[in-house]
Amino acid sequence: MANTGRGYLGINNWAVTIIFALIPFTSWILGAITRIQRGHVIAGVLQLIPPITGFFWITDLVGAFIKKDLLLWA
Repeated sequence: MANTGRGYLGINNWAVTIIFALIPFTSWILGAITRIQRGHVIAGVLQLIPPITGFFWITDLVGAFIKKDLLLWA
């Protein structure tokens, strides 16, 4: 059951997505939850592994600013 909205947890508000993306802890947790909700379970679990978390955090920041959505496996 995937959300149709863009950004974290299907929230359509761009400003809220930017705030969540800038805070590392919320970006990691909400990014994992969002990826799992959208059907990418492996990517959601990988996001919670510390060395890989930084990579997902950077891609989420870029996606939030450029496309207003998560870019990688979401």
